Amino acid sequence: MLERLEGSEVVLIAVVSCFAIVGVAGMAFFDSPEASGLIEPPIQLGVGLEDPLDAAQWFQSVRQYCNPVEVETHMKWQPAPESTEGDMHKAACYALAGRIDRAHAVIEGLPEGMRYQAAGVVFEAGHPAADAGDDIAAGPLMELVVEYWPNHYMALYHAGAARFDVGDYEPAEGYLKRFLVEYTADDGWTGSAHSMLEQIQDR
Repeated sequence: MLERLEGSEVVLIAVVSCFAIVGVAGMAFFDSPEASGLIEPPIQLGVGLEDPLDAAQWFQSVRQYCNPVEVETHMKWQPAPESTEGDMHKAACYALAGRIDRAHAVIEGLPEGMRYQAAGVVFEAGHPAADAGDDIAAGPLMELVVEYWPNHYMALYHAGAARFDVGDYEPAEGYLKRFLVEYTADDGWTGSAHSMLEQIQDR
């Protein structure tokens, strides 16, 4: 009997140790600036967030359902964690699904000082599509980011490119000029922005 208990205890200790190691590694990855890829905000508010890893894990589990057909139903079946980070990722899911009004409402429900952080989460969710060349699909999401994080230069670029691609040249020009104010590196991004602005001027 004692040998059985000792064997069970060994298994239990091993399992608990494994979860502890995975948890620490996961938190280290989430907190890493390189992992997040976010542009540093203009100010640091120093506001603590609740359960960021839980919210990120929830988002990864529902991301495939963040589409116009399934998002509302799945939000009822598997709601976001009831935390600030949960609301940020909920907004990202709605934005991916094209439900910009719902995403906007969620962000508005956050404390004002946290809304730019929510915009950063939304950007991270949407920028792979934009970087892959689908600026039109990502455009409304990027405009939502810019609303709450006005100097987010990559969101400004993608918002401008999306407007340019659909022929909305006046707002495209505004976004692209703002991008060039915020981003001054001489590279392909600035070259593309200048090219679009020149074509707008030629029209």
